[in-house]
Amino acid sequence: MEVEDAVEEGEEFGFARNYFLAKELGSPKGKKLRKKLSDIDPVDEQELRAAASRLVVKHEKETAALLRSYKRLYPTWCFELRCGFSLLMHGFGSKKALLEDFASACLTDGAVFVLNGYLQSINIKHAMASVAEILWDEMKRKRRIPSGSKSKVAQPFASQSMDELLQFLDGSQLKENDCIVSVIIHNIDGPGLRDCESQQSLARLACCSQVRLIASIDHVNTLLLWDKKLVAQFNWSWYHVPTFAPYKVESTFMPMILANSGCVQNMRTAAIVLQSLTPNAQSVFRILAEHQLAHPEEEGLALNLLYAKCREKFVVSSQVTLNSHLTEFKDHELVKTKRNSDGLDCLCIPLPSEALEKLLQEIG
Repeated sequence: MEVEDAVEEGEEFGFARNYFLAKELGSPKGKKLRKKLSDIDPVDEQELRAAASRLVVKHEKETAALLRSYKRLYPTWCFELRCGFSLLMHGFGSKKALLEDFASACLTDGAVFVLNGYLQSINIKHAMASVAEILWDEMKRKRRIPSGSKSKVAQPFASQSMDELLQFLDGSQLKENDCIVSVIIHNIDGPGLRDCESQQSLARLACCSQVRLIASIDHVNTLLLWDKKLVAQFNWSWYHVPTFAPYKVESTFMPMILANSGCVQNMRTAAIVLQSLTPNAQSVFRILAEHQLAHPEEEGLALNLLYAKCREKFVVSSQVTLNSHLTEFKDHELVKTKRNSDGLDCLCIPLPSEALEKLLQEIG
């Protein structure tokens, strides 16, 4: 027995010694891996999307049978909505078609508003105003407008505050609660809705008596968006409904990981950033862009010349204001500073002329 144990120990020692010897020979000390993620040559985004669109869809019969099985849950979902719960769908695969089929089949007793949370930029205030307008039209259709309420909503909903909109949606002015707006949110965890303010507003919307909320999630860290208070306000009823459907529509608005961030993607990003800025900031960017398009041979526009042009058009009132706009542009990489042949620092937009023209049309 002792001899056998000694042999086993020798074999184990020999295996361990050979393993570390191979590691040492394969990766000598002081030698670092030179391969980096930046060395990967990414594919053009349009080519990658075209290749993805040519992928053959598999297991169509199985996925269709899965969707038919979910239809048996429609009566349960309707009952839970009437009881005051909000529905939250999770699971692998796009749930867009499932939620819209449920809305067209069962949510026929009121109006339906769809919010696409997978979009990069969403104005939650405009969305709330749209829901309020839909409810107002529903009240007029069913003649549920009480006397004296006309003055309260005489001003457009878009100009009302968030508290006023939510108070109207809560239906405290209605005697009969038969005017309902069903709000479907595709990807409530989308990039345009991940901030605290948006989630708090949606939670308050879920508490309104005239609103029924149905949403879907796909991000693995969605639960980090909600604390106990928000979870209580949403009052979710969770349903695991994997559809295994491709995210065709949702992925259209998301940059692909293996795609090259070409000028098209840069233009989309710039448009999203500019639309979130103030009109004066957009005007400053437009002045710089128009000068760059009119003088393509120049290396850029000097800061003092840009300030003079902005003062002529009453866009900025001081150099400090202009500098604040430029700082914001530089933070988002919309504008870069480079030194020209005369040694002066000039401002330029790192986009080709065609992309810059399309960008101005998009924000115009």
